[in-house]
Amino acid sequence: MPEGHTIHRFARDQTKLIAQQKLHITSPQGRFADEAKLIDRRKLNRIEAAGKHLFYHFAGGRILHVHLGLFGKFRVHENPPPPPRGAVRVRMTGKEKTIDLNGPNTCEVIDRAEYQDILDRLGPDPLRKDADPDRAWKRIHASKQPIGLLLMDQSIIAGIGNIYRSEILHLLRIHPRTPGNEITKPQFNKLWKLAKELLTLGVKHNRIITIDLKTLKKSIETTPRRKLFRIFKKPNCPSCGGEIERFKMASRKVFACPACQPSS
Repeated sequence: MPEGHTIHRFARDQTKLIAQQKLHITSPQGRFADEAKLIDRRKLNRIEAAGKHLFYHFAGGRILHVHLGLFGKFRVHENPPPPPRGAVRVRMTGKEKTIDLNGPNTCEVIDRAEYQDILDRLGPDPLRKDADPDRAWKRIHASKQPIGLLLMDQSIIAGIGNIYRSEILHLLRIHPRTPGNEITKPQFNKLWKLAKELLTLGVKHNRIITIDLKTLKKSIETTPRRKLFRIFKKPNCPSCGGEIERFKMASRKVFACPACQPSS
């Protein structure tokens, strides 16, 4: 599932391609046909990202809400676009570009009240200017659940996924099993700052990067994805050389170094 940096990158890139235009909205697959009519030929005012959610704000107050989930995918085409490839849920055609959406977990047209309800359910997003980290701190500080679970809860912090979870905690030398109420305020402040920095770097390069870029011998674009991580799916710790442990948390594998991240 795409993590928050990818969603913000989609919002940024798609804004350049189709925002401030009247779009022709269709559903080649047919599952979205009735809702497509509600926003067809309307001006797309802006595209907004919040955590792992995308919101397309159309003139008249209608909002297209998209959550890609595990299988959602966008494809961008020059106009005129080619025939739909696979089960295209939504096709958005602007002046010069067409964007196809396949296989999203959520794809719906909502109103302002429903949009606000979704935002209210989400935790603060480190990539948003309106983020209030104190909301996340209060939830974490009050919880006995492991921090590794809490970081995957989008109602606590929006946008952090499985890879960032392991990488951030390793950089902070915090074990994923550490209870939330044992995380100190200085530790949380470092966590928030690091999450913001890494997610921002991810938006810039459209890749998750947690290593020191000075160590790269190739360009970021030609470096294999796995070599941009510190410990995720790695056998050994880059700091101490010790064996990385792996275990499931929130139904996903989490990685940690027992030596650098001692469990309480």
